[in-house]
Order: sequence, then C-alpha cells, then structure tokens
Amino acid sequence: MSALAKLKSQNETFTKWRRHIHQHPEIAFEEDATSDYVANLLKEWGVDNIDRGMAKTAVVATIKGKKPGNENRAIGIRADMDALPMPEETNLPYASKHAGKMHACGHDGHTAMLLAAVKHLAETRDFAGTVHAIFQPAEEGAGGGNVMVQEGFFDKFPCEAVFAMHNWPWLEAGHMAICEGAMSAASDAYEIGITGKGGHAAFPHNTHDVVVCGAQIVSALQHLVSRTTDPLHSAVVSVCNFHAGSGAKNVLPETATLSGTVRTLDPADRDRIEKKMHDVTKSIAAAFDCSVEVNYKRGYPSTVNTPKETEFARSVAVDVVGADKVHEFVPMMGGEDFSYFLEACPGAYIILGGAKTDSDPGLHNTHYDFNDDVLPVGAAYWVRMVEKWLG
Repeated sequence: MSALAKLKSQNETFTKWRRHIHQHPEIAFEEDATSDYVANLLKEWGVDNIDRGMAKTAVVATIKGKKPGNENRAIGIRADMDALPMPEETNLPYASKHAGKMHACGHDGHTAMLLAAVKHLAETRDFAGTVHAIFQPAEEGAGGGNVMVQEGFFDKFPCEAVFAMHNWPWLEAGHMAICEGAMSAASDAYEIGITGKGGHAAFPHNTHDVVVCGAQIVSALQHLVSRTTDPLHSAVVSVCNFHAGSGAKNVLPETATLSGTVRTLDPADRDRIEKKMHDVTKSIAAAFDCSVEVNYKRGYPSTVNTPKETEFARSVAVDVVGADKVHEFVPMMGGEDFSYFLEACPGAYIILGGAKTDSDPGLHNTHYDFNDDVLPVGAAYWVRMVEKWLG
C-alpha cells in the first residue's frame, strides 16, 4: 500500500485532530493548549525527542530513520499553529468555541497534516538521517518564525534544508503549485502623522489644512508604484486609514493620520519605496506649510524559494499528485513568516489546493473552513519529501 493510500485510510482520525484544533483556536504566542495537544500525540507515537519552549509555545519533534547512513543529515518540515483574532460565522458543529478567535487561514489543517506525517514517519522510519517537524506559533503578524530563528533554531536543530506548505482555497483540491524565487511579498506597515494649523472652515486662509495635505499625500503615494517602480515588478502601496477631525463640520483639524501597508517582492523596490515615502511626504507637507512624521516599520521579508530545493519540492509534488496537478505559482502579495527560515537556510514553500467549489470563502474570511479531504495529500507530501531527501 502506498503512503498516500495508507494515509487516506486514516483520514477520519486526521479530520478529528483538525476539527479539535479548529474548535479551540489560539492566537499568537498563546497556543498553550494547542502545543499540549500536539505534544501529547507525539508522545503516544514514540517520537525520539520533543522539544518545547522555543518562541514560547513551539514544538519540535525529532525523528530518526532506521536506514543506515546519513547520520549527520537532517531536514526541517514546518507547520504553523496559530489562529486569527476574528469572529467565526460558519455555524459548523465544530466552529470556534473561543469568541473573537478563528482558524480562518487553515493553520489547523497545516498542523493536522504535519501530525499525520509524523505519525507515519515514526511508525515506518523508512529513511536515513533525521527529520525535525516544526510546529511553529505566531505566524499571523507576530513573527514566530523570526523568534525561533533568533533563538537559535538552526544551531539546535541543524538542517540541510527546510520546507513549508500552505493551503490555497483558490486552487483545485489536491493540486499543488510552486515557483522558484519569491513566493510571497515583503510586508511593511507605515503611519504618517501630519500637523498643521486648525481653524474655522469659513476662513481656510488662516489655517494650514491637514486634510488637503493628506489627500495630496494619498495620491502621491500611488505614484511610488505607477511611476517609480519597474512595470515588470510587483508592488502595492495601500492607504488603509485616514483619520482627521472630531466630527464637527465647520472645523478644519490640526492633525491627521494616514496608515497602511507596503508590499514588495524585490528588496531594491522595498528600499526605494521606503526612502521615497519619506521624501514625498515631507515635500508635500512643506508645500502646505505642515509638518510630517513618517513611522515606517518593516515586517516580514519576502519568502524566497532557493533553486535546488524548489525543484526538489516540485519533484516530490509530482510523485504524490502527478505532473498534471503541479502548477507554476504566481507570487502573491501577502506576507509569510516562513521567510525568516528561508533567510537562514535553503528551502522551499509550496501551495496545496483545497477548493471545494468555485465560490469557496477565501483565507481570512469569517466563513472559511479547511478542506479535510486534502489532509492525506499534504501528509503524503511530507512523508515522500523525507523519504526522498533522506533516502
């Protein structure tokens, strides 16, 4: 029986795990119950070593193969565990029991797939060398991956390469997609504070109008993409908030605040847009006799797949689902903190399709639910990866 066939025969169990995690979502660095749940299952399977405590709630399961050779070789395979601080509106029997918290990005499925793979690998050990299964906290904005790297993950668990997977409700279930180079964008945030001179709306000449100044800045920021970025490169500058005034219709406010995000695939574009944002806002503010302060905060870097590992991951996907179901991925502009692992170690990040219908709710939607039918596919990908790399 193939690994995929064996895993499919156990999917009722994997689904039970996934739905338990879905019912009990925990957000960044608070995944205590989830970590306990994962660790208790790992103990049942006789995993060689279970390390806890990195990045507060991470769990790293180490399994050694029974084949001779490769004693000093190891790879890492990673899943994220955290949920989002948002309500769930699915009305499913296993919907979130924690108000304001929801597994709306499929990390419950990622965790269940890696658990399924670890169970199989611990039973068969049909490889030589070592695999480190990484159950990572705090992917959603808090940078748990960065914390693990900074705390010395690769010193404690040396890896030749590290791999991760993300479900994709916009791709047909059971299909996979990957590309070499950037898979996701660097994701930065900014806040622009504008200070002018408030006053009566009937006498604008006696004021320094921060609303008009802010409106000009909003427009100019779009030019950072349309007129300073190579048209063949991808970048997004979004102004998501514009706050000014107290509600009075005849008062020009003293201050205004703009905030939003910047997303880029190319590091040079990232550097240039950050610099130009400071230059453009200061110039416009000066033209309106206002002052401006820009607080630009760099977030996750771009997730960049290395060439050799990308081709290897693609070959594993072909082995599991067939060449006709493995596609070239178009880089996305969302952020992903697996990028920190890939800055420190070669590796690759792959997409697993989970679409049930053409109109499935997307990620971060209050009606989203992971497709349990693809749990064995993701688990089989991990199993095949370990056995092929460490064969």
